[in-house]
Amino acid sequence: MDSLQGKVVIVTGASEGIGAHLAAALHKRGARLSLVARNEAKLRAVAGPEDLIVPFDLTQDNGRETIVESTVARWGRIDVLINNAGRGSYYSSLENPLADARNLFDLNFFAPFHLAQLAAPWLKKSKGTLVNVSSIAGQISLPWLPVYSASKFAVASLTTTQRMEFRKHGVNVLAVFPGYVNTDFQANSAGATPPEPVVEGRRFSVSSTVCAEAILQGIEHRRKTVVTPRAGWVLVLLNRMLPSLVEWSVGKA
Repeated sequence: MDSLQGKVVIVTGASEGIGAHLAAALHKRGARLSLVARNEAKLRAVAGPEDLIVPFDLTQDNGRETIVESTVARWGRIDVLINNAGRGSYYSSLENPLADARNLFDLNFFAPFHLAQLAAPWLKKSKGTLVNVSSIAGQISLPWLPVYSASKFAVASLTTTQRMEFRKHGVNVLAVFPGYVNTDFQANSAGATPPEPVVEGRRFSVSSTVCAEAILQGIEHRRKTVVTPRAGWVLVLLNRMLPSLVEWSVGKA
């Protein structure tokens, strides 16, 4: 089992939700953190006194280099990159404004895609871990989150190929598929109000603390996949075995 004591970890989307709880749990494990999000004030509320704060809009291409360069300048290495930042969109696929869809893919897909490229030399050197936070919606297409689902399927596919590319360098690549997590995801998403069954489904959510702990255990045990809550595996496996049934059930909901 890998200890995170003294490890240098980049966490994107660290100002709230899963990212903020990842930071809190990593502090307890003695990690050295580079925390990334747009809101500097929220980042400072989450950060410890020794953490590096990188306030940055990940949808902007020019500047992702700064995240990696400032981390290496501060700590001299990168052991773990956690691509956690993302947002949702409740527009239907037939009505989603193109600009919004592109912005969503910039954050959910192209930001982690590019950051992994930039961090790759350092992850290879440390034989560290790359973590991409996808979603259950990256395994099962959700009609109320069509473009979000597409972006998370893209992340899932990318993660699989990255695992193949990094394997010979001793870098572990972890795919994370959260289901309902008690965050402000719905409030921060674009588009229409989600359907009532979706809103009601939040009562089955897990806390951000539980999700963050599952991710960190995945890193420590160098796992390839984490599904949280674990009950989500039932939906994933059912979708693989009986995709038409799942499509009918989800579409009806």
